[in-house]
Amino acid sequence: MGNYFEKHKLKKEIKICRQTIDEIERKRSRSQSALVQAVLLQETPDERDVEWFNKYTGEITACRNHMIDLQKKLDSLK
Repeated sequence: MGNYFEKHKLKKEIKICRQTIDEIERKRSRSQSALVQAVLLQETPDERDVEWFNKYTGEITACRNHMIDLQKKLDSLK
């Protein structure tokens, strides 16, 4: 029964990671849109938009890496 509860816990954590990534991606899309607009208009992007984009991208990467580790643990239990 220990494996069942461990699998359930890992699946729940993976689901939370996916939801967190979706939420961060929505936040990042505002700065991403501003950056794309600056590129299309051949303007220098606002430094704050660059900072927010980089911040959110780093958070997404960290969360994805954590989710990959959780998935590996889950796969090893099957």
